[in-house]
Amino acid sequence: MTQPATDRGTVVVGLQWGDEGKGKIVNYLAPLHDAVARYNGGANAGHSVVVKGERFALHLIPSGILHAGKPAIIGNGVVVDPQWLLEEIAKLTARNVSTASLIISERAHVVMPWHKDEDDLRERWLRAAAESSSGEPIGTTKRGIGPCYADKHQRSTAIRVVDLLRPDELRAKLATIVPIKNATLGALASALPAAHRPATIPSYSIDDVARQCESWGSQLRPMIADASARLMDILDAGGKILFEGANATLLDVDHGTYPFVTSSSTIALGAPAGTGVPMHAIGKVLGIMKAYSTRVGSGPMPTELLRTDADHALAHHIRERGREYGTTTGRPRRVGWLDLEVVRYSARLNGVTEVAVMLLDVLEGLEELRVCTGYTMDSKPARFNPDASWLARATPVYTTLRGFTGDVSNARTFAELPIEARSYIELIQRHLATPVRYVSVGPDNAQTIQVN
Repeated sequence: MTQPATDRGTVVVGLQWGDEGKGKIVNYLAPLHDAVARYNGGANAGHSVVVKGERFALHLIPSGILHAGKPAIIGNGVVVDPQWLLEEIAKLTARNVSTASLIISERAHVVMPWHKDEDDLRERWLRAAAESSSGEPIGTTKRGIGPCYADKHQRSTAIRVVDLLRPDELRAKLATIVPIKNATLGALASALPAAHRPATIPSYSIDDVARQCESWGSQLRPMIADASARLMDILDAGGKILFEGANATLLDVDHGTYPFVTSSSTIALGAPAGTGVPMHAIGKVLGIMKAYSTRVGSGPMPTELLRTDADHALAHHIRERGREYGTTTGRPRRVGWLDLEVVRYSARLNGVTEVAVMLLDVLEGLEELRVCTGYTMDSKPARFNPDASWLARATPVYTTLRGFTGDVSNARTFAELPIEARSYIELIQRHLATPVRYVSVGPDNAQTIQVN
């Protein structure tokens, strides 16, 4: 029986709306752990990692795959698009990165082609509604993530990874599922206003889908296993596990800025359920935050730079310098000042034990830096609330600091940072009442300062 292992598991979790730099930190910490396990999300996530000047974009595969021989585990809480996964494996192989250590939980759910069709059709409906009302689309990546998670909970229309290895049983399931999906997609598409209707109404054949699933199963069979048992074995042997979260806290389906969220549990509490390990396996929670704020898609973002021409120019400057374009979609990210009230909420919710501040170098050269350190509602002090309707009406209260100059990307110790940059980090630490353990001053692992 696995004994308490409070020092053996570290969860890496994003504290804002995503794209904080989780992939870099996972890659940085992977050598100190015996396995890296992804616990939520799907191909809607994108982690960029730079190794010796070479950039890798990972979507489904844990960032630990870049360390040869280290188990990289896709947990049961992830929804797996087999075609996307196979293409990702092929791209890594072409760049001489071995995926022999990749393990896929047999209990993970499969993103099927009709999930992507449903995602697209639902967004078409929301766009059509937005033209005649004040509503707005959720802004999904159209990777089928939400519909797949919905089927997971509806159960009767769900397919798990292990089903790909049981063609006869799967075909029997498809005999029920495919007619339901064809009817659902047909109704959604046909009822759309003509201007928003797709050129072709999606429809699927049981035989075609069965053959596709059989092909996926044949190619992925060596990687499919009881991932929970593998992780428990590592813990029993005294090993350490790094749990990699996709998306971020403010996109959590329960605790994020609902309804503009993703469809899974993105917070640290999702790690045990999403990988099949006990709660006591988690000892540290490392919260990852950007030195400013970004967001992709719809939803409120109080500190967004959009009020004046100067705001737009500054947002463009930060976006270009920080390469703020979606790893998965390529969409430009919305940019704003650092919102420490958002980060404090997320840190408390996750039980963060230490913090990593990423992309500090992007702010280099700005004359002043503004940080949201509170909110007002109707001119009265207000406590942060993640509800999207509330947040859209809240007014941020700013603290202004002097900016910093100099090439911080060459700093390797905290003392080597300009005093103004150190003051910025110290403000963050005071506001969060949590130690800042790492400061990233560039994309490479070497550009990571450990703060004592």
